[in-house]
Amino acid sequence: MGDTGPTGPVMDRDEVDRALARLGAEHEAIETSLLALQDHAGRRLLEGAELTGVTAERWSAAEASITLLWTYFDAYTGALRTAREIRSRRRWSSREDLVELTELLRGEAVTVAGSAAATANAPTLHGGPGRLSERYSLVTLVERMNQLYATSLDMVVAADAVWSALPARIDLLAAELGRTRKLAYSVGVRPGEHPAGDDLERITRTLTRLREQVVCDPLAFWTPAQGSSAPGGGRPDTTVYDREARALEEVRREIDAVLAVRQDAEQRIVRLRDVLSRADRTLAEARTARGEVLAKIAATEVPVVGGPPIVLQEQLAAAAEYRRHAQWHRLSPLLESLEEKAEDELLRARESLTAVTAPLAVRAELRGRLDAYKAKMARLGHAEDPELAEKYEKARRMLWSAPCDLRVAEQAVLRYQHAAAELLGTARRVPGQGGPVDRTGPGA
Repeated sequence: MGDTGPTGPVMDRDEVDRALARLGAEHEAIETSLLALQDHAGRRLLEGAELTGVTAERWSAAEASITLLWTYFDAYTGALRTAREIRSRRRWSSREDLVELTELLRGEAVTVAGSAAATANAPTLHGGPGRLSERYSLVTLVERMNQLYATSLDMVVAADAVWSALPARIDLLAAELGRTRKLAYSVGVRPGEHPAGDDLERITRTLTRLREQVVCDPLAFWTPAQGSSAPGGGRPDTTVYDREARALEEVRREIDAVLAVRQDAEQRIVRLRDVLSRADRTLAEARTARGEVLAKIAATEVPVVGGPPIVLQEQLAAAAEYRRHAQWHRLSPLLESLEEKAEDELLRARESLTAVTAPLAVRAELRGRLDAYKAKMARLGHAEDPELAEKYEKARRMLWSAPCDLRVAEQAVLRYQHAAAELLGTARRVPGQGGPVDRTGPGA
């Protein structure tokens, strides 16, 4: 239309009616959102909490923003009501009415008056300090309310999300901590006496402090979502909680191990006694065998056999004492250490016996080899050969005499073997031809 005013072309009746319908719908949506924010559980909790840190700072700004929101909304409501009243004066609005409606609906005709207390902490449209009154258009006012609503709701939703998630989980973990502590005390796991007892005390202090911090400063435990502009985009930061939950689980496993010790401690101590007793008997056998070797074998270095370690017997006695006095937290690590050391001691004793009796085993092998060759030669009809018989008797005297020089005896056995091989080679050679010497063993 051709008529214009300070705000541009004057609106006709249809444009006015459409603008009023749109503004009315926006008014209802804004009112619904503001009432929902007013009744939000997180906002009520924030109002009644003793806040600290970043939450106190942001809530101070959010409270001012919410107050300013209602101030803007009241001004918006008043302007919309005035526009409706002007439109309802006549069925067919006059030009003066349309000019006034155009100015009201399109121009900066809404004056928002507020106190310094209401706007001191709230962000202003143009930045910088707030003024006692400002003029807005209805469109600008709606944008302003949307901005304030989004920032206020983001803060409220974030605080409510942390309060809804962390304190309840901390309380559940604290209850589990209490049950674990009671169980730990029943098996002697106490602070200052067992590392797990010290861990329980540290977890208790950390959870108590964590809950106080979460209640007073929930936003310190909020991680905003990267790239998200939606109010409340993010998640509670559970890093400290998760770490203490894992620590409590480790303590629980340690206590379970102590409980397992209480159930089978007697059987494990009996097994330990048996292993150590076998090790002692094996060492005693090795010492006896060493005396026999020194008496029967000459020119041989026989390793010295050590005695049983007294410290293991002392630790075994301490383990029995711990069991008698139900000191399971001390018995558990001691038994694990003793079981490993006892197996090592038994292995050491067996190795000592093997090392000590090695010369006797060598002598027995030489005796067996000599007799096997003699049997073979007798089977082949050479038992009466004088040279062979002489070499056999010489090797036999060396092997069955005490002390026996194994190196000299081994050479005697080898000479007998060579003589037997040469005799067999001569007997089997075809006349006029050379032939291989018989290198077969005594069982060929």
